[in-house]
Amino acid sequence: MIYNKAKIHFMLLFILSILPARVCVGSDSIIRFNSLGFLPDMPKRVSIISECEVFHVKDAVTDVTVYSGTVRGPVHQEDVGQDIWQADFSDFMETGEYYLEFERVGKSIKFRIADDVYNQAYYTAMRGFYLWRCGTAVEGKHNGEIFSHKLCHLTDGRLDYIGGVGTRRDGAGGWHDAGDYGKYTVNAGVTMGVLFLAWEQYQSVLKGISLDIPDTAKGYPDYLKELKWETDWLLKMQYPDGSGRVSHKLTRLGFSGFVMPEEDKEKRYFTDWSTAATADFVAVMATAARIFKPYDEEYSKICLKAAIESYACLKMYPENRPANLKGFSTGGYGTRDNDDRLWAAAAIWETTGSSEYQSDFEDAARQSRRKIEAVWDWGNVGNLGMITYLFSKRPDRDPELLEVLHRSLIYTADLIVETAEKDVYNRPLGGRYYWGCNGTVARQTVILMAAYQFEQDIKYKNASLAVVDHLFGRNYYGRSFVTGIGHNPPMNPHDRRSGADSIINPWPGYLTGGGHTATDWQDIQDDYRTNEIAINWQAALVYSLAAAIS
Repeated sequence: MIYNKAKIHFMLLFILSILPARVCVGSDSIIRFNSLGFLPDMPKRVSIISECEVFHVKDAVTDVTVYSGTVRGPVHQEDVGQDIWQADFSDFMETGEYYLEFERVGKSIKFRIADDVYNQAYYTAMRGFYLWRCGTAVEGKHNGEIFSHKLCHLTDGRLDYIGGVGTRRDGAGGWHDAGDYGKYTVNAGVTMGVLFLAWEQYQSVLKGISLDIPDTAKGYPDYLKELKWETDWLLKMQYPDGSGRVSHKLTRLGFSGFVMPEEDKEKRYFTDWSTAATADFVAVMATAARIFKPYDEEYSKICLKAAIESYACLKMYPENRPANLKGFSTGGYGTRDNDDRLWAAAAIWETTGSSEYQSDFEDAARQSRRKIEAVWDWGNVGNLGMITYLFSKRPDRDPELLEVLHRSLIYTADLIVETAEKDVYNRPLGGRYYWGCNGTVARQTVILMAAYQFEQDIKYKNASLAVVDHLFGRNYYGRSFVTGIGHNPPMNPHDRRSGADSIINPWPGYLTGGGHTATDWQDIQDDYRTNEIAINWQAALVYSLAAAIS
């Protein structure tokens, strides 16, 4: 008999519910830390939810104690409702495989200390974008299991909602956006912005990493090869009439059921355009033109031409124009466009050096009440524009504006560090929880690492690594938030492929969204509020791991 994952999950919950409490909670879940392990010369911190005083680091092969220390605490934290003790063995730097033993508590799971401890996690998370590809068949192996789907959504997309009733044009390609199969320009924008930023900062390491993906962009490093799959699709979202307008999304009228992508046969439509989608398109295409140029000059020209055309459209429509999405019940990604325009101006200026674009950005940046923000996502992408300007090597930047942005960056990074240090799990978002908050936690590494590159103060890098710790086990749940990686990872993400596939394990490498309070995350497929996956959260995870391995 074949059981689906929901039934298996229910049976496991029933079994656990009838066991004594002490059996349900093992010592490994009491001892909470990054289940991937640690870099030799970086922090190694542990949170324990049971009273203890002394701990030992033991060799996993010989059981010999190699380090001992004293536990600090307890510290009570209200949002998690726990008293937490803390252990720190950062000054132990010997590579190897170990476990922790706490007197009167017990043993932890095994972990490694090694220079490459995060490499496989980076590979799996970044390769998750390949497994998200739309308009093609995909196949990948993880832990001996094959994950695959057949050709899908080749008839994207119809034009009925933008004046072409009964007709279609090519909209195939790109990535499925989240746990559903829609494709959304605004969310693609912040996703690509973060991924491009990771490349610009860490390409010396990333360009040498094979992702074992098809050669769909000859001559490109694998990382950029995957990004080009998305820009190829985004180019199709621009209206072909020369107006520069960009469709807000390409989806069905309503979400599909939990079927494999090739079984999703309903009609899918280009929607009306929006200024936010158009601005994000400009930013992505201008950045793509700059980054892809060494590998494909002709393609770079296509991207830049598209960016210039759509920027001209923005100038013609200076007021925010939302898309008319009447008739669609799929995700909206509705946002006002001020921050999107700011990012668009910064990106196209950085690529072209045009004084017009520079003036547009500088004027917008001066007027913006928000400079560098600690909490940001697709609805406020201004950080991408500010960071582009801060790190530009172009001459004639405004010194006064640069100083304002630099001070704002350091202030915000310091605030993130301070917030993390006050949290018993070093969670840099503190007591804020909402849809996709794990993505925000991961995205804060962008600000921390920008500050680190300016100041070379190790506290920023340490805080960035603490984010990785949190996502892979140093959290209230004592488990990984990423499918297929780390200790006790999610088994039932809100992901149609994982729900429809016959394989018991979910598709690997995906960051789940996180709770709406400190304690309400559920590893349940139907709980899309806390357990969905999405490309914007995934890009933040990739960035945090790219920073960790670089």
